Amino acid sequence: MKSFIYEKADTPEAAVRDIATDGARFIAGGTNLLDLMKLQVETPAKLVDISRLDLATIDDAEDGGLLIGAMVPNSDLAADPRVIANYEVLSRALLAGASGQLRNKASTGGNLLQRTRCYYFYDLASRCNKRSPGSGCDAIGGINRILAVLGTSEHCIATHPSDMAVAMRALDATIVTLKADGDRRRIPIHDFYRLPGDTPHIETVLERGELITHIALPKPPSGRQSYRKVRDRASYAFALVSVAGIIGMESGRIANASLAFGGLGPMPWRDPAVEAALIGQAPTIDAFAAAADALVADAKGHGSNDFKLPLARRTLIAVLRDLTGA
Repeated sequence: MKSFIYEKADTPEAAVRDIATDGARFIAGGTNLLDLMKLQVETPAKLVDISRLDLATIDDAEDGGLLIGAMVPNSDLAADPRVIANYEVLSRALLAGASGQLRNKASTGGNLLQRTRCYYFYDLASRCNKRSPGSGCDAIGGINRILAVLGTSEHCIATHPSDMAVAMRALDATIVTLKADGDRRRIPIHDFYRLPGDTPHIETVLERGELITHIALPKPPSGRQSYRKVRDRASYAFALVSVAGIIGMESGRIANASLAFGGLGPMPWRDPAVEAALIGQAPTIDAFAAAADALVADAKGHGSNDFKLPLARRTLIAVLRDLTGA
């Protein structure tokens, strides 16, 4: 690990001011950043510690939702009675996401900003456009079993690793930030992440020095909720395919559907065509198969991750059967 300057921020305003130095980074729980620094994948010249900021509460919002501080530990968020009762998909995703020790340390804001677990991103001897723009992508044509089949480009096929973010996408969360100039903004999660295109190193719409302060959840959705994660082992592992699902039924038909997917794309994935294939339909295998077909219509395997296409179909159908009681 290379040497760096360390500073503690006392307020969000001080944090965004202190981050102005070139090469500076925020550090909260550090469960991802410190690993990257040890491997010298990231070498910040300065760390601004935001872990002591007063952003660790979960408050009721005026619209009936929740306002979650960016410094709330994942374990606290998963165990909050309001989350368990009204946002079950989020609690389940958090509990599926990591070991208890990591959940105790990892922050809610930091979870949204996890970097990919692509083998080549972590290997300094390999070409990786996300780590070193313009160098190439050894994952394409390489060992890509855990990598993306949706939303990829010729420059990058990395996946986003977060379980929590998948549930947040299904819940239509909003990310609240403080910009370097002192202005605040609210970013719907569907606008927060960027596809790789020809700039895979730019992963979100955050501006330089912009700090996530809160995540806002709307009022609880109607219907049943579920999170299913398919992984190589039952213990701590990243998703091969995951589904965050919310389905509401009326008069024996699907009235509302919100479905987000992990392990398939460079961001928590949500496709309106999948939900449109279900709305107004009776909960039948044919309807579920049509939604699964819509999910993988534009998917592309890259060799060792070809299995994700049928796995995604089967996982989605299984979740829909559970949520509708079909």
